[in-house]
Amino acid sequence: MPTTSAPPALTASRNTVLDLIKRGGPQSAKSLAESLGVTPMAVRLHLYELAEEGLVEETAKPQGRGRPTKIWSLTDAAARAFPDAHQGLALEMIDSIREMFGNEGLEKVIDRHSESQLTIYKEAMSGLKAPAARVKRLAELRSREGYMAHAAEDGADWLLIENHCPICSAAKACTQLCANELDVFQEALGSNLAVTREEHLLAGARRCVYRVRLK
Repeated sequence: MPTTSAPPALTASRNTVLDLIKRGGPQSAKSLAESLGVTPMAVRLHLYELAEEGLVEETAKPQGRGRPTKIWSLTDAAARAFPDAHQGLALEMIDSIREMFGNEGLEKVIDRHSESQLTIYKEAMSGLKAPAARVKRLAELRSREGYMAHAAEDGADWLLIENHCPICSAAKACTQLCANELDVFQEALGSNLAVTREEHLLAGARRCVYRVRLK
């Protein structure tokens, strides 16, 4: 029987390349090199190695009459290089709770988790009045939880961008986790703000993006 080997250890430089693609989406070697302050060739060496391991892949982007630019993106296998918070245990617990207490019991457990999460967020935002400050603080909190989040200004609005989901497997098995998440953000940020989800990882996007605007 074939055995599944552990993923190879990645050096700091290679981890950085993966991290940049994860956060910024598909990019050229030149763009990655500019972000890292190294030569495109140095980045390509890492990309070629990562491609051999099945972690990245390239596509050609037409550039008018010139030679197509190679754009590098992460493969599904690259998920192993990023944390998925104890996905095996989480999935087992979801299945066990559903089996023992039914969907209603599982919903109560998820709701309780959301309540605890909301309490933590509200305490961390206590005293912050400006929408920008509240969104930035929420992004900090989510990054600590493994979501690789950051806040970005977009005209009069703010975006909460999450480049990774550390509970992706659990969220696929229990969609209420994502549904509750939107409600938690709305209540944590305040009644004077409206929160909508514009991109959703589980819907096929490469990340989750929430728009926050004044009502």
